[in-house]
Amino acid sequence: MLNALLFKFYNIQNTLFPILEETLDLSDKHREFVRVVELMPTEGLFRRYEWCGNGCKPTDRELIFRAFVAKAVFNIPKTSDLILRLKADKPLRALCGYDGASEIPSESTFSRAFADFARDGLAQTVHAAMISTTVKDKLFGHASTDATAIDARERPVPKPRQEPAPKVKGKRGRRKKGEQAPLPAPKRIDLQPHRSLGENILDLPVQCDIGTKRNSKGHATHWIGYKLHLSVLDGDIPAAAILTSASLHDSQVAIPLIQMTRERVTNLYDLMDAAYDADGIHAFSRSQGHVPIIDANARRGEKTPFARAQKNRYAQRSSAERANSALKDSYGARFVRVRGAAKVMTHLMFGVIALTAAQIVRLIC
Repeated sequence: MLNALLFKFYNIQNTLFPILEETLDLSDKHREFVRVVELMPTEGLFRRYEWCGNGCKPTDRELIFRAFVAKAVFNIPKTSDLILRLKADKPLRALCGYDGASEIPSESTFSRAFADFARDGLAQTVHAAMISTTVKDKLFGHASTDATAIDARERPVPKPRQEPAPKVKGKRGRRKKGEQAPLPAPKRIDLQPHRSLGENILDLPVQCDIGTKRNSKGHATHWIGYKLHLSVLDGDIPAAAILTSASLHDSQVAIPLIQMTRERVTNLYDLMDAAYDADGIHAFSRSQGHVPIIDANARRGEKTPFARAQKNRYAQRSSAERANSALKDSYGARFVRVRGAAKVMTHLMFGVIALTAAQIVRLIC
């Protein structure tokens, strides 16, 4: 698989770019966009959007998908800005597949196509296929897990009002000898190892609400929106991504991320910070044949320091933080203009696709 990828990259560098540069003036960003498009396995994915025989023929959805990828690569804030860029930037317009400025669809067409992509989870499918067709056969050392705040321009869903617990009839005071106390309801982390990835994802809340976290100075910060949870491999390659409500604790998504990552690649170590220090996460990581290296949380008692080898491996966890920063600084994660979890996830996944392709290219160079 890796040899085939090297051959493909060689052809891009030595065959495709010289041909393109004969007619187009390509910048570094244009070259990056070409690499992303070449690494996207989209064959057969757009047949569902083809003309069915009734009404007007729809605009080519694959070209619109490429344009949204270009929006992430060039870090363009709005769709209207993307349309203006396509009309003014002849090389980018040609790389997206449009012969002339008059062929570029309207903003409403872009919006309808984006809604279709979000409904079908198409960007997630493309990202999963990209990982499977490029680095699936490679053995990775670490999978680093982290979450980042995603600001949204929508109203937070109010928390449901909790009804007071019903009063239990019976005699007050100590229980009789041999009388069993009622068992507490199982926690989400206790249930997740016994469920499939799909069931675990459906169980996670995804509505927009208010998130809170403490910054490096110990002060609480708040935001309205969502959380993006990433599993990042060696080389800062995002292998899995899940979007949840902002208020959900990071630890609730650790097991689904391990499941999703394991379906796509093979890694040896799971690296997580102190927010993921739970017995259920440790046990599930070991059950998958991994070695969990999770920073100890002070709330669980005396903090045991890492051994020297573990400390050196744990330092690799910064790859997840770099991936989150790159998404926000360079691939559009700060410019969320859509509403609803499905559309927000699709917007973010275009950036994840672009970042994944960029890091895969750096890995093989």
